[in-house]
Amino acid sequence: MDQLIEDTTTFFEAVSGVVWGPFVLIPLLFGVGLLLTIRLRGLQFRKLGAALRLGIVKRRDEGADDGDVSQFQALTTALSATVGTGNIVGVATAISIGGPGALFWMWVTGLVGMASKYTEAFLGVYYRRTDSAGEKSGGPQYYLERGIKGPLGKVLGLMFTVMAIIASFGIGNLVQGNAVAGNLEESFGVVPWVTGGVLSIAALIVLVGGIKSIGRVTAGLVPVMIVSYVVGALFILIVNVTDIPAAIALVFTDAFTGTAATGGFIGSTIIIAVQMGAARGMFSNESGMGSAAIAAAAAKTSHPVRQGLVSMTQTFIDTLVVVTFTGLVIVTTGVWRTETEAGTMTGAAFSTGLPGQWGHYIVTIALAMFAFSTVLGWSYYGERCIERLVGRRGVMPYRVVFSLAVYVGATVSLDVVWSFADVMNGLMAVPNLIGLVILSGLVARETKKYLDNDPGLSATIDEVRAFSPRSFADDVEPVGR
Repeated sequence: MDQLIEDTTTFFEAVSGVVWGPFVLIPLLFGVGLLLTIRLRGLQFRKLGAALRLGIVKRRDEGADDGDVSQFQALTTALSATVGTGNIVGVATAISIGGPGALFWMWVTGLVGMASKYTEAFLGVYYRRTDSAGEKSGGPQYYLERGIKGPLGKVLGLMFTVMAIIASFGIGNLVQGNAVAGNLEESFGVVPWVTGGVLSIAALIVLVGGIKSIGRVTAGLVPVMIVSYVVGALFILIVNVTDIPAAIALVFTDAFTGTAATGGFIGSTIIIAVQMGAARGMFSNESGMGSAAIAAAAAKTSHPVRQGLVSMTQTFIDTLVVVTFTGLVIVTTGVWRTETEAGTMTGAAFSTGLPGQWGHYIVTIALAMFAFSTVLGWSYYGERCIERLVGRRGVMPYRVVFSLAVYVGATVSLDVVWSFADVMNGLMAVPNLIGLVILSGLVARETKKYLDNDPGLSATIDEVRAFSPRSFADDVEPVGR
């Protein structure tokens, strides 16, 4: 049995190396993100401030009632799915293998990924439908089929749907439970079966209430967990403020030169830095995967552009804020040079920077909250794809099975799942990225039309309806028909 697990792990690691290698997904991610950045005329840079005000300060699109949750709740649901182990373990893994330069490529992935995130969220709202229970349902599983003419759209949509369901049990479930159980056992001596039981029951309680229940929980949990984690990291950086300039310089230089062997670090090449930065960057922010579009489609919004911009801030918060703090703490404390395992490297860095064991406890508690919120977010992604595949009757059984799977993840050694999750993430992204390119013209036209009339995102719903009278609910036909 051990040999089978080892062989399976080796197989998925090999497949992951190809999918995330320099000739497949990495150029596709960068290329599509760059193309969308150009077609949208640097939207993520021009409208970031207005988008943050709309999504975080205003929090809701006043007057808009066509949807299930507020814009802020849709944002926190998407954030709950992305701010997780990728921000703690994923960053440490990238730096431990690719060196500090990997952090730079995580930033690049985030910056161009904001354009991808905007585009997929726009399309999620533009092509959303209402299911038999009266809830909004949208995402790549719909906009690929409805937006792309002919059998290509159907094939891409089906491929995404199946891969997303499988991936929800990997990145969104087993990986999270496994990471939490391991850290709680090491920090507090909590046995894995207790962790698994608590997480499983808590998840089921929230998930049976659907997106409205998930939205309420994530709206309260996500801001608290992000702020708490960032404050702890900020304290460490203030203490080590004199080391920050050298750390940032190291990140930039090593991104283009590779990292020489030092201490317990064995060294890396530029290709490894790029590969690890891109793979873990996407694992963290999920830009280009299409998953966040599913949450965006549930938002109460007066126009796809407005929700697209709000959803875009998810990548900014995840990668340019949380990932940056994690990476700089690891580099400034010097822990990346030691022989510390990636799974505990962030905890070791916080322990080094904070007195006593407080740092390790903060990371463990943050990881537990991050992982639980990720389970909630990915459950919604999976159930919407189940609904698309077999109808509403499959939703409740999926919620129950998904909740029980958390227990499995917490109590079983799942090294193979990490490689499996990387592969599934990549296979989810491929059909979505193809669709974003094909539908980019539509998105660029509609975006320009909207922003010409409402550049500050301050228009009332009546004003929006006046200059954009078309309904974006259930009557949109595929492009070209």
